[in-house]
Amino acid sequence: QVQLVESGGGLVQPGGSLRLSCAASGIIFSIGVMGWYRQAPGKQRELVATILKDGTTTYAHSVKDRFTISRGSAKNTVDLQMNSLKPEDTAVYYCTADRVLTTTGYNGVYWGQGTQVTVSS
Repeated sequence: QVQLVESGGGLVQPGGSLRLSCAASGIIFSIGVMGWYRQAPGKQRELVATILKDGTTTYAHSVKDRFTISRGSAKNTVDLQMNSLKPEDTAVYYCTADRVLTTTGYNGVYWGQGTQVTVSS
């Protein structure tokens, strides 16, 4: 069974930085796409950034040039470096993994439990 665990959330002042990390565990042969979504109170969950197995990245317009997604140094991990944070970045951030090949084949999208990011003075 695949599990995703996020870490690195917290409280930061506007203009500050945070780095989120996510690790996928289980018997995993490959992960095609890893990414981050976020959900602010009263709003729909939205895509923040994704990274393909070949390193191709995509970003939401609202975070482009401020956030950087990268594959972690360990296998099946992904990081999100968030700079120049704004109050509107406040949300629960969720890690996702898609096109995950396991012993039972491909079984859909996996989600982490979420980590809170609060940007406030």
